Amino acid sequence: MDAQRVLALFDEKIRQEPGAGAGSVVEREPGIVRVVSSSDGWHGISWCDLDRLDADAVIAAQIQRFGRLGQPWEWKHYSHDRPADLPGRLLAAGFEPGPVEGLLFAEVAGLPLEVTLPAGTRLEPVTDAAGADLVVAVHDEVFGGDHSSIGKDLTARLADRPGEIAAAVVMAGDRPICAGRVEFHGGTGFASLWGGGTVADWRGRGVFRALVAHRAALAAAAGYRYLQVDASADSRPILRRLGFQQLATTTPFVHNP
Repeated sequence: MDAQRVLALFDEKIRQEPGAGAGSVVEREPGIVRVVSSSDGWHGISWCDLDRLDADAVIAAQIQRFGRLGQPWEWKHYSHDRPADLPGRLLAAGFEPGPVEGLLFAEVAGLPLEVTLPAGTRLEPVTDAAGADLVVAVHDEVFGGDHSSIGKDLTARLADRPGEIAAAVVMAGDRPICAGRVEFHGGTGFASLWGGGTVADWRGRGVFRALVAHRAALAAAAGYRYLQVDASADSRPILRRLGFQQLATTTPFVHNP
């Protein structure tokens, strides 16, 4: 895999052309692409290149723009963004960094696509609000916090734009034990994995790998070349064994007005 080429394509086709859901708009200015939502959607900077600009002035302008919303928002920083000292500038401007995640990619054609689940479990595609509630239940248990906004967004997109997203839950009896989504970025060659958390007592049994294979098979069937994921420290080793490569890192810098 040509790392520089893939990162350049990802920046051009995904970060600079972010999908905006219902009630969201994409705004552009020199060196900046941002998403502004009017509901529970994501607010933040999806791409930036401030290398030849007054970086501190651009940061201040974004704080002013998002400040009118009165909600927390995110500057999604990638390790290859410019200038190199941007993280320090964001910290000085009052942003709080979240956990660093690996930016991993794989060519779909090289990934294992066979779904092998442990005995006593089954994989169920998510098709409605009831299934989305199961996804939220898993995310709340695994990651902590309230993920109800993910459930609302998933339900709306499955109803209005089903070709853009798919989700699945692994069940052990009546209990959801693992859940994840795959988003299809039409016309870009990229699909992306989200979620994928497994409850603590079911880890190490192949559930996560099976859910990755299921979503990779969906991407292959839809003709996508690349699969991308922002991976935590827990999932990175598993994804690397499956064939993913880490090409960069990404860090959410959050500003809370």
